[in-house]
This record gives sequence, structure tokens and C-alpha cells, in this order.
Amino acid sequence: MGGAPIAVAAPVVVPVAPAVLDGQFGVLYIGLSLALLVLSLGIHEAAHAYAALKCGDPTARDMGRLTLNPIPHIDLWWTILIPGMFLYVSNGAFLFGGAKPVPVDFHRLKHPWRDMSIVAIAGPLSNLLLVGVFFALWKFFVETGYYNGAAEGAYQRTADLLPSVLKSAVFANAILFVFNLIPVPPLDGSRILTWLLPSRLRESYNSVGVFGLIIVFLLMRWDPFAYQISRLMNLVVRGAEQVVTLGGLW
Repeated sequence: MGGAPIAVAAPVVVPVAPAVLDGQFGVLYIGLSLALLVLSLGIHEAAHAYAALKCGDPTARDMGRLTLNPIPHIDLWWTILIPGMFLYVSNGAFLFGGAKPVPVDFHRLKHPWRDMSIVAIAGPLSNLLLVGVFFALWKFFVETGYYNGAAEGAYQRTADLLPSVLKSAVFANAILFVFNLIPVPPLDGSRILTWLLPSRLRESYNSVGVFGLIIVFLLMRWDPFAYQISRLMNLVVRGAEQVVTLGGLW
């Protein structure tokens, strides 16, 4: 695979709820939701960096990417310009972008093929954890009303700004988890499948990565595929709800 570090990419497709955007919060809702999305992307990339370090490659750590600070993970094009363009042309209903990929040196890993899959899955797993965290926060604030301007009843509070932003973060991280496990290079799921494939098929499979993001984007515009992604995303959210409820977190 050569001697240069390999970038572990994390593109993301995130639907932004049009009903909320048309309501009383508007730009404030978008700004806060995007802030939590950027934070989530930073945690996703930091998880890649941490897993790489544990597997023997300190490249990401040495480049300052082993941090929960989202700023080092921001890419001018993928995190700012491209998402902004999609938000504008879709009138706030669709977002496509990502964070700056974490560099991983394949040859510094202890067990390169296996460890690349471990590094890859660490990112989506961090988003799965964040689904539970943000859902627990949403449930806490809806049930207690411990924030300024809270509506009188729990049902009415679900439409308040803070719960709405937290619910947006729940679904954003759910789709980050599901979407990044799609086995199309360069998404994280492809790194896992590469390890499982016979060695003779790995190079030709990874060569698809040249057109990978185009393939993924077209798949997401194909209704049957997008429906299945949405279905899986909702299953993840329902699972988080059961864990939070049954675990007595709130």
C-alpha cells in the first residue's frame, strides 16, 4: 500500500429537519445543530486517531489530531464550503460534507490489515455512543425543563430550541454511524470489508475509492437505498432510547 500515510475519511450525509427550519428558530437552530455536528465529527476523527495509536501508529497523535477540540479536524472544503453549498441549494433540507481525514500509516500498524479495520470502526462506534449521550440529554431536559424558556409540559418542550437541537444531534450521529459503515471505499465500512476479503481482491476493491464518493452520493439519491439507510438510522435511535430507558439513565 506504499509508504505514505493513508487517510481515513469520514464523509457524512445529514438531513436537517425542514419543519424546524421553517419555524421560530431558523438560523439559530441551524447554527447550534451544525456546531454539535462539527463536535461529533471531531470526536469521530479523534476516535480514529486513538485507535491508530493503540494499534502502533502515532502519526495522527504527532500531527495534533488526537484531540476532542474540533478545530484541528475542520477542513475548509468538506466541513465548511461544501456543506454550506448543499444547505443553500436544498434550502436547508440536505447536507453533505465531512471532517479532515485522519492520517494513518499502514506500515506502522502492528497487524496492518486487521488494525486498519479497528481504526476504521472506532469512528462510527464513537457516533453510536454519542447517539446515546445526546438522547439521554434530550430526555433529561424534556422531562425536567431545566433550561431557560422551557415550556410548561414535557410534550410542549419537545418543540423548544434546546431539545430540538439535541434531537438533531441524535439523528446526525445515528446517520454518521450507519452511513460510514457502508462498504464503499473510502468510507469506514470499506476498511473492515478489505480486511475480510481474500488478499487477491483487496487492491481491485480499494481502487473503487477513486469514484467512491460519487457512488455513495448517487446511492443516497436512490430512494430504495436511502429508505434502508433511514430505516437503519431509526433502529439505532430506538435502540438508544431503550438503553437509556432500561438503563435508568433517566
